[in-house]
Amino acid sequence: MCVGQLGSLLPHVVVPSILAAFLIPEWHLSGAQAGLLAGSGAAGYMLTVPVLATLTDRIDARKILIAGSALSALGTLLFGMFATGLWSGALCNAIAGVGFAGAYMPGLKALTDRLAPGDSSRAITLYTSSFSLGVGLSFLVSQLVAEAWGWRSAFFVTAAGPLVMLTVCFLLRPVEPTPATGRLLDFAPVFQNRKAMGFVLGYGAHCFELYAIRTWIVAFWTFVSLKNSDASILTPIVVSVVFSLLAMPASILGNEFALRFGRQRAVTAVMFSSAAVAFLIGVFADRSPWLLLPLILIYAITVPADSGALTSGMSMAADPSYRGATMAIHSTVGFSLSAIGAWALGVALDAAGGPQNSSAWMPAFSVLAAGILFGPLALYWSRKETPP
Repeated sequence: MCVGQLGSLLPHVVVPSILAAFLIPEWHLSGAQAGLLAGSGAAGYMLTVPVLATLTDRIDARKILIAGSALSALGTLLFGMFATGLWSGALCNAIAGVGFAGAYMPGLKALTDRLAPGDSSRAITLYTSSFSLGVGLSFLVSQLVAEAWGWRSAFFVTAAGPLVMLTVCFLLRPVEPTPATGRLLDFAPVFQNRKAMGFVLGYGAHCFELYAIRTWIVAFWTFVSLKNSDASILTPIVVSVVFSLLAMPASILGNEFALRFGRQRAVTAVMFSSAAVAFLIGVFADRSPWLLLPLILIYAITVPADSGALTSGMSMAADPSYRGATMAIHSTVGFSLSAIGAWALGVALDAAGGPQNSSAWMPAFSVLAAGILFGPLALYWSRKETPP
């Protein structure tokens, strides 16, 4: 399943990867428009994942995974063939996002349905942390192909990735999920589960920060590179790929830290640390890349370190009969805030003069810091006793 997910994620950040060098200048996009384009995939995901993930409580998640993987490949291919501006690009990206809604959380449900009973946090964390490895691969392939053969070729090549997950699907044994009770979109039991909702809302804060920085990391380091000619080896491709690859071990170690010291305590510590590092990057945004690089590498660890702990915490806190519905809310909240994060950072850049303005990155990284600090508040709320 982890290998299949690497294929599913090959098209995942192709739009953010080529925004700064290709789409923004060719389509004359503002920061807000670029953020909207990048966030359209998360928007398509958010609109459909409540139904698709909840269906996994009633039918084998493998069936939804097959359909979602096929649609993800189709949407990516359509972008390369037909996108000519903001709205056509956003539509194609949203179609790919709908497909991914049938791939990521249904994939997690397909995995958990086939695990032996007991503490599955390590298996879940390995699956969620492989997300970051897939994103790193997406950054690398997208940028290399776009520079060699043009940006449309990046979509054609990465559209083949979800076919790997399709192959994996046909190797999975069929299972019958635990029969669910109630209506299909009855989320009341999920919202009443305060412990699970704390992890869900914390995941939303995590996604706000994560997707915003993934959308804008190439543009940020392009700005850094243009201002400094003394670090030519530190290209946007190198920095974006390393940033993503560090996320996998960070997520795994973050979950181990959570198992040892307590999940909510560990996640809270990571989120406060991430906010502090984001603020420092904003303060030193116009300084030497050799000063910024260590901060970026630390940030590459703090941003994803809470991911596995949040998702496994949600899964274990969920009522088994409503695990698919809980995953649906988890993913809906997460990807809704993903879309908002990419757009909000673009708005902050526009308001301060644009991504080529030295003073614009301080408010941009302040938006990231403020967003992740919502997470500790959500976890604190979930620990309080529900009034009778």
